[in-house]
Amino acid sequence: MREVTSLPYSVREIENIFITMSDGARLAARIWLPEAAEQEPVPAILEYIPYRKRDITRGRDATNHAYLAGHGYACIRLDMRGSGDSDGIVTDEYTRQEQDDAVEAIAWITEQPWCNGNVGMMGISWGGFNSLQVAARRPPALKAIISACSTDDLYADNMHYMGGCLLGDNLSEATVMFAFNSLPPDPAIVGERWRSMWFERLRGSGLWLETWLEHQRRDDYWKPGSVCENYQAIQCPVLAVGGWADGYTNAIFRLLQHLDVPRKGLIGPWGHKYPHAGVPGPAIGFLQEAVRWWDYWLKERDTGIMDEPMLRVWMQDSVPPDTSYEARPGRWIAEPCWPSPNIKETHYRLGPNCIASSVKEAVEHRALAVQSPLSVGMFAGKWCSYAATPDLPHDQREEDGGALIFDSEPLTESLEIFARHRYNWS
Repeated sequence: MREVTSLPYSVREIENIFITMSDGARLAARIWLPEAAEQEPVPAILEYIPYRKRDITRGRDATNHAYLAGHGYACIRLDMRGSGDSDGIVTDEYTRQEQDDAVEAIAWITEQPWCNGNVGMMGISWGGFNSLQVAARRPPALKAIISACSTDDLYADNMHYMGGCLLGDNLSEATVMFAFNSLPPDPAIVGERWRSMWFERLRGSGLWLETWLEHQRRDDYWKPGSVCENYQAIQCPVLAVGGWADGYTNAIFRLLQHLDVPRKGLIGPWGHKYPHAGVPGPAIGFLQEAVRWWDYWLKERDTGIMDEPMLRVWMQDSVPPDTSYEARPGRWIAEPCWPSPNIKETHYRLGPNCIASSVKEAVEHRALAVQSPLSVGMFAGKWCSYAATPDLPHDQREEDGGALIFDSEPLTESLEIFARHRYNWS
C-alpha cells in the first residue's frame, strides 16, 4: 500500500484484492480508499475493463481514481474475467458473462465496510459501453454512471459495421484484443497459477475477428450490448461524454433524446480520450466535473450541475485542414434540452454541380455520373481519432476532382451550424 496526499482526503491504495464470483472465479481489483472509509463509509465508483490494471492503464488509473478517492470515494478498478490478473477467459466484447460479473461485483462492493451502499460506474470506450449496459441491468446499488466515448448501438454506430460499412477498426480491434488476450497474468499477484491461467487464455480466447465477420448484418448477435434496443431499461442518471474527433459522438445525441432519466451531455474537440487528457485541446478539468456529478448523485449534495443546460458543446472555429491539431479554437455553447427547441430545418436542392437556387434549376438539370478513383476517401481521416497522427482529415481538394461536388454561392457572412444532419436523397 502507499498513500496519496494533497487532496481533501488522505488516500490508501490497495494494489490487489480478489472479488470471488458465484461460480468461484476470482476477479482482480485495484482499490483506492479514503483513509477513514472503514469508520465512515463512502460511496464507491467502479471502472470495469479488460485492459490490465497492472500495466496497460496503470498510469491513467492512478491519476483518475486517486483523485476521486481524494474527494471521498472508494474507487475500484476491476480487471474483467480473463484479463489482467483475473481468472477465466474473455471470449468477446460485451457478453452476458461480462455483465453478470459486473452486477455481482457491484453487490460485493456494497457489502464492504468502506462502502455506504451507493455505487457509480464510469469508463471510457469499453468501460463507457459496459457502464450503459450494466445500467440497463439495474443493479439496485447503481445510482448513476459516466459513459465516455461509447455507443448505444453496437452494429450501426460502432467500430465494426458503421452504417453497415465494414471499418478498418474491425481488424485493428481484433488484433489488439488478440494481443491482450495472449498476455499472462502477473505471477506476483496470482502466484504459481500464472502459467496454467496463461495457457487457458491461449487455448480459449479465440479469434474474435472470425465471430464479427460472421455477423455482417444486424442480427440478434448485436442486441444484448445495444441499449438502443430498450432505452427504458436504464433507470439511473447518465452523463454522456465525447469529442468531435472521436468516433462515437452521435450516440450522445440519441441518449439525450431517448433516455427518460436525468441526463447530461458533454462534447469537446477531443478524440478518443478522457477530456482532462483531451487532444486536440483545449482539455478541461474533467475530474472536477466528475466530482460534481458524483457528489450530486452519490452524496446528495447540490453542486448545481443539474441546474445547468442538458448539453454543453465546444463550437469549433474554422481552421485549415490538418491531420492533427494541438488545439481547436472555438467556444462553449449550450442547449437546454435535446432535441433542441432551436433546431430549424433547411432544405437544399441539387443543381448542375451546385446547390440549386430554384426548384426549376434542380428539376431541369441533367443526370450526372462520375467514376471515382479508388483512392478517393484516403484523405478523409480515420473514423475514430486516438490522438495519433495522421488521424484527422487532411486537405481534400485533390479528392474533389474524383467526386461529384455541389457548391453553394460564396457565403457573404459567417455561418455556424450545430445539429445532427438528416439527409433525404429522394
